[in-house]
Amino acid sequence: MISNFIEIFLLSIIQGVSEFLPVSSAAHLILVSNIYKFNNQSLLIDISLHLGSLLAILFYFKEDIFNYRKNKSLFYKILIGSLPLIIIGYLLYTSNIIDYFRDIKIIAWATLFFGILLYIADKNKFSKKIDADFNIKSVLIIGLFQILALIPGVSRAGITITAGRILGFNRTDSTKISFYLAIPALIGASSLGIKDLFNQSVDFNILVLVGIFLSFVFSLLTIKIFLKFIKNFSLNVFVVYRLLLAIVLFYIIYF
Repeated sequence: MISNFIEIFLLSIIQGVSEFLPVSSAAHLILVSNIYKFNNQSLLIDISLHLGSLLAILFYFKEDIFNYRKNKSLFYKILIGSLPLIIIGYLLYTSNIIDYFRDIKIIAWATLFFGILLYIADKNKFSKKIDADFNIKSVLIIGLFQILALIPGVSRAGITITAGRILGFNRTDSTKISFYLAIPALIGASSLGIKDLFNQSVDFNILVLVGIFLSFVFSLLTIKIFLKFIKNFSLNVFVVYRLLLAIVLFYIIYF
């Protein structure tokens, strides 16, 4: 029983941290799974971890999200920006094409390439503000970039922050946009998981509740710390981390 809780703890850290940082959750899951074989990495646990992250971001941005009258425009922008990912993601998922992307070589090269792209984008000087320049055009462009996150190793947070920096938003605003767009993405991921869940025989147990709680805690901490971090520092540390992670994955593949 203790080993089960340790597994949930590790999976919650991976989900809570990698979901919102510009690193790849898929790369981390492969790396950790290569070292440690999880017994509790089931569909139900996966849903609970995503649900915990979703609750964390809803809780942190509750004033922006649930004040519909004040932020009605933001609500529609989030929805519009998420449509490309939802539509393409659903098509790839239902056609099983997405399974072809789940290759460790693709993940390794994506981790490397999009880490370099993040570095280049972060050098861009910012000239736009989220309050004045986060319009339909910009959110659609970022939404189109977000489609690339369907390739494991790209990182949804990483590619949306990259797109925001390319468009000229500062790091804080780019990250906020990424967090906003994470809400429909997490809802979509959970919904697809719940759909598949009906085709399985599952047992709801205490580990599911623990997974939701721990994922919520680690996700909330990540959001708070990351927003403070980018006010004072560049994204170079994440670029270096991605390069090192890619090297480790290449070693697993080729040696």
